Order: sequence, then structure tokens, then C-alpha cells
Amino acid sequence: MMQKVEAIVIRTNDYGESNKIVTLYTRENGKVGVMARGAKKPKSRLAAVSQLFIHGLYLFQRSNGLGTLNQAEMIHSFKEVRNDLFLASYATYMVELTDRLTDEKEPNEPLFNLLQQTLQYLDEGIDPDVLLRIFEMKMMAVAGISPELDQCASCGSTELPSGFSISEAGFLCRRCMHKDERAFPITPHTARLLRLFYYIDLNRLGQISLKDETKKEIKLIISTYYDEYSGVTLRSKRFLEQLERMGDLRGE
Repeated sequence: MMQKVEAIVIRTNDYGESNKIVTLYTRENGKVGVMARGAKKPKSRLAAVSQLFIHGLYLFQRSNGLGTLNQAEMIHSFKEVRNDLFLASYATYMVELTDRLTDEKEPNEPLFNLLQQTLQYLDEGIDPDVLLRIFEMKMMAVAGISPELDQCASCGSTELPSGFSISEAGFLCRRCMHKDERAFPITPHTARLLRLFYYIDLNRLGQISLKDETKKEIKLIISTYYDEYSGVTLRSKRFLEQLERMGDLRGE
């Protein structure tokens, strides 16, 4: 049975001398694997559309295992992302996180929209650090590890939080900070940003300008939380951190 889907390529693996196994995140069916025969050949009609990050329409033969890709039409190549090592490293982390936190053939159209819109903004020059932090916060819901961001995770108080606790999985009010000596002290501004990043409708995203110290604070909290609860280790994250350290060194 043939099926046509709108999808983004989130992973590719070479198979034999000329083929590729392409993992698509589709609007209609979630994550789907297909065999792209001959896609490694430069003149193949599937060569361009089977590359990482490509957003397109894909026609494939369904089966119990891997489907077989018959043809595809590109919608967006995200050219600016693909031609910039730093932007490509951010995008690679996003698609790998999507791949690792989702199961095969579980439809999630909001997640498809999130990935597509984030890549679009990345391609348009929106701050990649802000986009990645928003993406990470929203992917917590996909992974089933959402933190408590609406009240104190310990006592339920709705006053502005004084800290973020990894062990308590969320905000702590000032009266409960003693319950976790390792809790990250946070300002009301950082608390509002964490909540904003989790709940924001990306279609309404404007320009968000953050100080480097704020970016580093939010990144540390999110990264530590993922390390504790997600159970995934990503090569793309390590590579991105190496590039960021190189950038910091060049700036000194």
C-alpha cells in the first residue's frame, strides 16, 4: 500500500554501496523508517530529498518493517542551516533528540509542527540558543518528564519560586529551598523564562534577547534535568558543546 506523507528527515544511515535508510518524522504517522534505494548515488532522484533536515512530501510503500521510498518532493531545504556548521549542529541535536525520545509510528502532529517551526526559525536567523532551550523544554512533555512549573514542587505554593530542584523535579518556593541543598537558586526572571519556554506558542514567538549569563543559567538547569530524567546520551549534544567552547575561546 502506497502512502504519501509530509515529513522531515531526522536520521540517515548508509546501507550497502548505494542505499540509505532514512528516518522520517511525519505529520501523519510520527516516526517512520524507509529504504531509499540508490540514494547515495549523486544522480539519484532520491539523493537530495534523503538528506538530514529536508522537509518534503514523501511517497513510500508501506510494510511491516521498513517501507520503500518511491519518490519525494522537497518543500524546504533549510539552506542557511545546512551551510553553517554551528546552525547545523543545533539542528542535528534537535532531530537526534526527537529521534531518541519518540517511538515508531506514534502520531504526534504538534511535535511535527514544533520541529518544523523551530528549524524554520533557525533558518531565518532567530537566536539558536533561545530556540534550542524552547525545544528542549517542550520535548520534556514528549519524554514524559515534565517538571513542576506552576507551583512549588514541594508545598504547592504559587508564589514566585526561589529555586529549581532536580530532585524535586521543579520549582521550589523560598520556604522549601532547604529541602534540596543542591537546588539551583533562580531569579524571578529566570523562573518566568523557564515557564515561558515550556508553554509558548512558537507561532507567536518574537525576538527574545537574553544576556549570556541568563542563557548559561537556563542551559545548566535544563541539561542537568535531562541528565537526571531522560535516560538519553546524545553525540550531537557533546559535539555542540565542543563547538560552543571553541567559540568561547575565540571570544577571549
